[in-house]
Amino acid sequence: MTETSTVAQNHPLAARPAPRQDGARSLGRIYLSPPDVGPTEEALILAAVRSGWVAPAGPDLDAFEREVAERVGSGHAVGVSSGTAALHLALTVAGAGPGSVVVVPTMTFVATANVVTYTGAEPVFVDCDAASGHLDPGLLPPLLARLRAQGRPVAAVVTVDLNGSCADYERISPVCAEFGVPLVEDSAQALGATRNARHAGTFGQVGVFSFNGNKIMTTSSGGMLISDDASLIERARHLATQAREPVAHYEHQQIGYNYRLSNLLAALGRAQLRRLTGMIERRRAIRKRYAELFATIPGTRILGDGDPASNCWLTSLIVEPGEAGWRADELAEHLARHDIESRPMFKPMHRQPAHLGREAVVTGAADQLFATGISLPSGSTLVGAAAERLFDTLDSFLAKR
Repeated sequence: MTETSTVAQNHPLAARPAPRQDGARSLGRIYLSPPDVGPTEEALILAAVRSGWVAPAGPDLDAFEREVAERVGSGHAVGVSSGTAALHLALTVAGAGPGSVVVVPTMTFVATANVVTYTGAEPVFVDCDAASGHLDPGLLPPLLARLRAQGRPVAAVVTVDLNGSCADYERISPVCAEFGVPLVEDSAQALGATRNARHAGTFGQVGVFSFNGNKIMTTSSGGMLISDDASLIERARHLATQAREPVAHYEHQQIGYNYRLSNLLAALGRAQLRRLTGMIERRRAIRKRYAELFATIPGTRILGDGDPASNCWLTSLIVEPGEAGWRADELAEHLARHDIESRPMFKPMHRQPAHLGREAVVTGAADQLFATGISLPSGSTLVGAAAERLFDTLDSFLAKR
């Protein structure tokens, strides 16, 4: 592992003061990315309950898979119990297993790395581009060439569409094709985003979405695989249903998983999908307001700002203390005192105790984003008085500096 910079294992944003117990709390906590549900969701869930289809399979699940595939322009989809389950299945059907390597961005949530180990494969971490936080395409060719020369089969390259913006597939996809390595797209954060009019999740051999409660839309818990390759999706569907064979008795020729999404949660997802465009528009409006506020503040920038096709799932602010005169953790403490949630950028995988010692190609970019970045409230429910309270709180912090 090579690197040009290091950061302390204990991030300054990890220690937060307790929210103050006064008028700010009475206004209600402002969360980073809460679920946005209402009458449409209630109606479809109630209809699903009354239909009697409360088991894992059912017509809402079939319809939800079809509607998501149509929304993003993919041929096939299978709904599962979580984004992590979807990633696990995606790597499994891509061929990951003992003796193989999977290339994973170090700037990601831990599930992207953990699922590699579920398959028995070995993750190799790669640093990000400092401007966007996405996998650095320039690091990929020499790494794949070295792994090939070492005789280590690469089962897949995983990309992560960070904060709801697509990675640089114009550079990444040709490299994967040149080396004959499948591309698995972790679009857990990016449903509804596009790049050059192509939807997130459709750039790889398999794409993955998450419908966790904090994502751009939710099924409470859930995920989905998409692909134009029907055989891959059917294999994933088979494995997700305990790999049960189509016979009268329970017959299992492979080890499968209990990963299917329930019909009731799929009904919630169908309602959310109908409202997705509006929810994205509200998140984009919040991102625009952040961008306008910090445009005049020295030493600050919005990570990946300028991508009009991002779904703006999260807005992350990068603060260079030497220029700004304040640190990201100071802003976090100020927000916390006003009962407003924020979060550091992802701690890089090569710094995670669970993955220490694994091979990594790093430049220090992800370390720097972790040290200087803060993710700000970005949910589509952040409107009206709550939005004004948030931006008044930011104004009060900046006015003192």
